[in-house]
Amino acid sequence: MSNSHTARVHGDDALRRRLGTRDAAVLGLGSMLGAGVFAVWAPAAAAAGWWLLAALAVAGGVAWCNATSTAALAVHLPVSGGAYAFGRARLGPWWGYLAGCAFLVGKTASAAAMALTIGTYLWPGQARVVALVAVLVLVAVDAAGITRTARATRVLLAVTLLVLAVVVALALVAATVGDGPVRTATPTGGPGGVLAAAGLLFFAFAGYARIATLAEEVRDPARTIPRAVSVALGVALAVYVVVGVALLVAVGPAALAGSDRPLADAVAAGPAPALRWVVTVGAVAAAGGALLGLVAGLTRTALAMARERDLPAPLARVDARRGTPLVAHAALAVAVGALVLTGGLTAVVGASSAGVLVYYAVANAAAWTLPAGERPARWVPAAGLVACLVLVAALPVRSVLVALGVLAVALLVRVALRR
Repeated sequence: MSNSHTARVHGDDALRRRLGTRDAAVLGLGSMLGAGVFAVWAPAAAAAGWWLLAALAVAGGVAWCNATSTAALAVHLPVSGGAYAFGRARLGPWWGYLAGCAFLVGKTASAAAMALTIGTYLWPGQARVVALVAVLVLVAVDAAGITRTARATRVLLAVTLLVLAVVVALALVAATVGDGPVRTATPTGGPGGVLAAAGLLFFAFAGYARIATLAEEVRDPARTIPRAVSVALGVALAVYVVVGVALLVAVGPAALAGSDRPLADAVAAGPAPALRWVVTVGAVAAAGGALLGLVAGLTRTALAMARERDLPAPLARVDARRGTPLVAHAALAVAVGALVLTGGLTAVVGASSAGVLVYYAVANAAAWTLPAGERPARWVPAAGLVACLVLVAALPVRSVLVALGVLAVALLVRVALRR
């Protein structure tokens, strides 16, 4: 890393190391158990049918490779920016820029999707207004300080886990009731759709990147980051497996494929359908926690790119009292708010998955170049890189084209600026 970059990171604009293992793991887990656990099952079941759990295993395996590579990189280079900083340091500025743009594009769309999930569940008739308010409130929470972000995420995560426990219990009770038309419907999808479903389910696991993007605010990175990533990913995978099994036995893949609110349908199929409101509480808490984690990761990536002048320099300014990049927060609020108000996010969210996978492809390539003793076994980043590219290819063509088109425009903009 260049001396000039080191100076910018450790000067007046340096962030403060305040996060321990527990807080870092909570932020990652809160992001992984976001709206995905309430919404990702429908498109995945449509693609894979009864093979849904196989797709979940594939997504979890790819996530493990990516998480291992990302953790090693964050220990080697404990600064904000995630794969943007890693790609820039290990592969060169263009690769870092590609990773940064992929992250910003994909996760900005994801943040808008989380906000709209909150609005849809709380007040369907005014979903956009509620979503915009949620964006402004949660951006303000993160701007107030990273420790407040961790505390708020901890509360939201506790609510989410409690609600999921209730849903799973009711769904398993529903599975003991006689076969209804929902559970005996012809399953959709099949083994040929496992990779496509895995690409969609991977979207739900991508929250561990938040731990890496916050590396500059973690105490003792060499110890904290690997532990936090392992804990967050392990718990998330266990929760998704339990929920997936409960949904399959309660309502079956055909009902999942056609449901906007699969967890609510699972509760409705049980002995206490009136408790569907509990799912609404859980969905709002989960989406809020995920949105909070996304805000933290997006603003820190923007800060890192601004330090290298790949984004406007004011985005790198850190408020001396709060220790957060306030200009980056304001810019993010505008960008996500615009997406919330304009709508049409279905294709954009699909493209978000492609963007996230491109981001991790760069991270795995960067991890391959780490010095011996600091990198994981080389098959890990190699497998992660190949798997990311395969899952991108398995996603819907329109989603891939949208993502690649936006990234191509971003690369052309950098060419023009450099000239």
